[in-house]
Amino acid sequence: MKKIILSVILSSILITVITAQNGVLREITGNVELKHAGAAAFIPAAAGAQVSLNTIISTGFRSSAIVVIGSSTITVRPLTRLSLAEIQSSENSEKVNVHLQAGRVRVDIKPASGTRADFTVQSSRAIASVRGTSFEFDTVNLNVREGKVLFGGSSGGPLAMVNGGFFTYVSSDGTAENPVEVTAASTMPSAPAGSHGSSPVSGANASASGELTVTPEYN
Repeated sequence: MKKIILSVILSSILITVITAQNGVLREITGNVELKHAGAAAFIPAAAGAQVSLNTIISTGFRSSAIVVIGSSTITVRPLTRLSLAEIQSSENSEKVNVHLQAGRVRVDIKPASGTRADFTVQSSRAIASVRGTSFEFDTVNLNVREGKVLFGGSSGGPLAMVNGGFFTYVSSDGTAENPVEVTAASTMPSAPAGSHGSSPVSGANASASGELTVTPEYN
């Protein structure tokens, strides 16, 4: 009987400490749509709308959205589709898992002192472990704005350390190319010919696998 009571108490504490968290659409431009979990169709998005678990966000041509989830800000570029696979927070940590089906995102993470943010982006071609807080990723090409990124193809192979202000991509053989310096930090260069860079497409059947894992390193 005591074991049962203790188990109930521990379960209650766990539920209290780890809670589901919603994101908020802070800004939208152009044609932005949401498909909430269990919904049959997309609906037009509006600034201030809540974005919960398993919500799909889709942006049209010349359209964008800014989603804030705890200490993380996701800038969703035009012709992008992503879903929120996991959102949860506890007293000193946050965990966000995003499936990037097509297009490009920028992620900025600014956790409060003493809080750790684990941010994962899943895509079809690459995997990276990030020691920093700002980067752009489009499933193949990586542009690091701040910090350092350990980057490589999802199929394995050598990893490349990419510093802030540098760009790299996964080539057609699934390996990461040597990073090159970006002269205009606000622009993500196109991958050279033969790199099989991603082509943003819209559509409910877009799919992806692999992952890009963001693990900020705090001093």
